[in-house]
Amino acid sequence: MYFIALATDYDGTLAHDGIVSKKTLAALERFKKSGRKLVLVTGRELPDLKRVFPEVSLFDKVVAENGALIYTPASEEERAISPAPDPKFVARLKKLGVKPLSVGRSIVATWEPHQATVLDVIKEAGLELEIIFNKGAVMVLPSGINKATGLIAALQDLRLSPHNVVGIGDAENDHAFLQACGCSVAVDNAIPAVKNTADLVMPGARGKGVEQLVDKLIKHDREIVSRRHDGIVLGSAAGDDIYLSPTDTVLIAGSSGIGKSTLATALTERLVESGFQFCVFDPEGDYDGLEGAVRMGDGSSAPTKAQVLDLIAKADSNVVVNGLALRVNERPDFFADLLPDLGSFRRRTARPHWLIIDEAHHLLPKRREDTRAVLSLELPGTVLITVHPEAISTDALRLVTAIVALGPKAKNVVKVFCREIGIDPPKDMSSPKGERVLFWRPQKRKKIATVKVVEPRQSLKRHSRKYAEGQLDEAGSFYFHGPDDAMNLRAHNLMIFAQIAEGIDDKTWEFHLRAGDYSKWFRNQIRDKDLARETAEAEKDKTLSAEESRKQVLDAVRRRYTAPATAPEE
Repeated sequence: MYFIALATDYDGTLAHDGIVSKKTLAALERFKKSGRKLVLVTGRELPDLKRVFPEVSLFDKVVAENGALIYTPASEEERAISPAPDPKFVARLKKLGVKPLSVGRSIVATWEPHQATVLDVIKEAGLELEIIFNKGAVMVLPSGINKATGLIAALQDLRLSPHNVVGIGDAENDHAFLQACGCSVAVDNAIPAVKNTADLVMPGARGKGVEQLVDKLIKHDREIVSRRHDGIVLGSAAGDDIYLSPTDTVLIAGSSGIGKSTLATALTERLVESGFQFCVFDPEGDYDGLEGAVRMGDGSSAPTKAQVLDLIAKADSNVVVNGLALRVNERPDFFADLLPDLGSFRRRTARPHWLIIDEAHHLLPKRREDTRAVLSLELPGTVLITVHPEAISTDALRLVTAIVALGPKAKNVVKVFCREIGIDPPKDMSSPKGERVLFWRPQKRKKIATVKVVEPRQSLKRHSRKYAEGQLDEAGSFYFHGPDDAMNLRAHNLMIFAQIAEGIDDKTWEFHLRAGDYSKWFRNQIRDKDLARETAEAEKDKTLSAEESRKQVLDAVRRRYTAPATAPEE
């Protein structure tokens, strides 16, 4: 479920002449029974609203006084989010004969043609107030307060994002809150300006239009709008932008070092720009320093499930869950323990909007018997990144709605995917050239496309945290054994390498130095060509003493792996 809540105006939208019909009330009840939330957004003052609409308890939140007051029917709590009117301002309006004049917790309201008098008094007193019009009504509120600010405050209470709200209205003062919603809808009787900017226009007027929208949402949810609506741009093909929908499950696959995490980084930048919340599961420390996100965990300590869920509960927090401290065989257990609770939270709030699961073959492996149990029936807004699609749970692969295959073996990636889920691969595939990728939607079986993908503005040093602090396996570790094999000291990461290197004798240091062992390890295991190149220069320089060469090599390591990473990822 993507659209979690409906935010509706009252007069002229939900109600006709102040009255909500029984059919419209029944539609609201159906909407609530579907597990969604209702928010009423009105210019009316709360006592007046309760008088004309006794069924207000149907709503989870009420935004009254055109955004100035938040009311929770279940607890009857009222919360003003703007100051009370200046008594001198109200007194001056009364003295000038402005009638009718209504004064709420924050709003001051009258009717046309008194707007000129109201404006004169505001200027005369030098007050920071705004006049808002609504079909002849003249509402005065503190500057910056409108239906949109009130709705945002109400959604924060509900832990919901505006992206997951459908708003419906009809009048001038509805513009702000409609544009703040993930989908804006106008009833048929709406003024032209509202219709022209709405994503959808219902054929029915007032309550009938609300009833039609409710039925559409319950039946179609996210499908009431196009894929590009709230989508993020993956890249372009034949001059057209290619979008990923927030209900997509995306597989990004290709050989190691081909640009998968670079693409994922670019996608996170688009998510930040659009205000979508994301959570990256980062087993290898690839996303250390990702802009717009908070990292949890490092090479020495793993985050707990409670810590992750607490941070994700904050709608403005993007999270990178660093799993370096977990052994490879511990990662699936950690993820299997977290995913059900995370899935439950997403079903209630539709957040985080996107999950990015790196090394997905580790976290959702085919070999685990309980993978099906930890998966929900769908993985909306999820990116699975892997070198080995064949090692991912088949149940997870069957949920994939879009494939992004990278590198010279991209065609093989698509074929492997198709083999694993038992479908025929697309015909007429050609290997992508340059920085392009193959893009295919397997459920639609359309022709595969070659896409030039977006590029990130930031650069992450690939696997820097893993190599600096993590646990390389035995085959990938460096071993100091010296010329006589008198020792066997294992360095399973760069920090341990530096510590051992500082403590060994000069003879052992120079034995490995002159053999080119250090640059070979940096190149083949750490996969850092620049570090290997700089180290090789020290290895070849016979004029350097053991102390000088040791300092030069270790300085190069620390400069790259203890300072903030700025080098390109690949």
